[in-house]
Amino acid sequence: MLIGVTADSGGADKTIPSATATTTVTSAETVTATPGADVASAPAPSSPKSFAFGDTWKLDNIDPAKPFEGSLTVLDYEQGFTSVGKADEEAGEPGYVWAYAELKLCGTKGSYTDDTFSWTLYYSDGSRVSPSGTTYGDFPKPQFPFEVTVTAGKCARGKLVFPVPGDKRPESVLYKPDGLGEPREWTVPKA
Repeated sequence: MLIGVTADSGGADKTIPSATATTTVTSAETVTATPGADVASAPAPSSPKSFAFGDTWKLDNIDPAKPFEGSLTVLDYEQGFTSVGKADEEAGEPGYVWAYAELKLCGTKGSYTDDTFSWTLYYSDGSRVSPSGTTYGDFPKPQFPFEVTVTAGKCARGKLVFPVPGDKRPESVLYKPDGLGEPREWTVPKA
């Protein structure tokens, strides 16, 4: 399926005489609508810019057999909450704490299925952290679903938890489902 991408930056642009600037990134990449399906990718375009929290990446599937339109954004990042489970035990390293990224995926046409394996935290030293493989009852709510399908007019919003090094803050939240050549990236604000 071919995806056309539009990002609403949500900020002002001095070259456009309006209060809101819109940046368009076009992609001819194949994105898997169902985890585990075979995918063939077209050549990747130039790297897309990093979004700010709250900026929306618009997904447009132009494959007439499986039309989908929707949006995706990262809303927040928090680090250092406590839980009955220990982050350093899950990570297998001392000094880890719990953190979450708040995500929102919405559909406006068709349906789209995704899972938490599409998300990672990226650090300036090149390291990446995957979401927690464990869920505790006292994790922040609502939690982002492990696997979710959104359809027209429906959204999935929640907090995805990660065990992270307590002495570092990630540079960005990355989204890369199977078949997407370049990850989409939301910059994590400084603490």
